[in-house]
Amino acid sequence: LNLIFFILYCSFKKRKTMEKYKREFIEFIISRGALRFGEFKLKSGRVSPYFINTGQLNDGYSIDRLGFFFASKIMDLMNPDEFDIIYGPAYKGIPLAVTTSISLSRDFNVVKHYAFNRKEAKMHGDISSTTDKSKNLIVGKKIETGNRIIMLDDVFTTGDTKFESLSILGNVAENLHFPYLIITVNRQEIGTDGTSAINVFEEKTGIPVESIITISDVIEYLEMMGKTTESIKDYLKKYGTEDVKVKL
Repeated sequence: LNLIFFILYCSFKKRKTMEKYKREFIEFIISRGALRFGEFKLKSGRVSPYFINTGQLNDGYSIDRLGFFFASKIMDLMNPDEFDIIYGPAYKGIPLAVTTSISLSRDFNVVKHYAFNRKEAKMHGDISSTTDKSKNLIVGKKIETGNRIIMLDDVFTTGDTKFESLSILGNVAENLHFPYLIITVNRQEIGTDGTSAINVFEEKTGIPVESIITISDVIEYLEMMGKTTESIKDYLKKYGTEDVKVKL
């Protein structure tokens, strides 16, 4: 009897370790088909036991909920007085910046500006021949010296769009601070070159990369639900980053 109570206690304690918004996000992306399980051949040639496609979150309800989960992650990471602007790199980051700023205002009573970049400088309207073209690449809140900017994007593959945005923003204003770059899901996986693009980005920029959830969170959730996770763990033992391998 004592053993049964101990098992129940451990199960309850484990359930308490995962934040509510993370559990809800996992359930949300599964229900919308953005996270699937099976056998999926990736561009790298690897066969993965899970597949993440945030492109499935393409309706009004989904983008609204996605904004809530990004906002929840931000509020979990820091206080509202520690950042000024929500920024999304073109193109996929644009709706993320907008919907997250809406959720911060509506759901958390935190009013923050949003901004995003154009791919090409604006060459009409309120500009002159002497206007710095880089300043015309930003839409939304004007970026000013010393601003603290949280960058959002859906996934992290090579980091090219993030580096591009940092270059654009650096030409717009000086002494900018980036508390976090936040993505939807961190696969915690190394590339075909044996490195983690996220780790490389963090080392080059000094900007910490966070995610609403990680694959470790998915494993924890599935085990809480009594689902088998051996295929995912075996995959990560081969291709996972060092931080996830030590947890397996």
